[in-house]
Amino acid sequence: MNLPLITEAAHSLQKDFALPAIAEAFSEEELVSLLTPLIKTMLDRDFEKLLQICYRVDLGEEKLKTILHKSDTETLASDLARALVARQILKAEIRRKYSES
Repeated sequence: MNLPLITEAAHSLQKDFALPAIAEAFSEEELVSLLTPLIKTMLDRDFEKLLQICYRVDLGEEKLKTILHKSDTETLASDLARALVARQILKAEIRRKYSES
């Protein structure tokens, strides 16, 4: 069974953020909306754990620094959520590409 890339990304992030069970029909925006309040809380209360997740997802130090320093405070959590989701989708694409060859 070949899951949609967004579903693979959601399953990858599910453990890190203790997300509830992920439905099969899930959009990128829904995943970002689900992650944003969790990330906002972690920014305020558990920044170290959030950094660990970013490194585990392999977001990239420069990308993380850019988001942390250049995003508005109102959009910081959603910008970070969007970047994490995009990275997990990219990783799923790469895994799929190399598993097919």
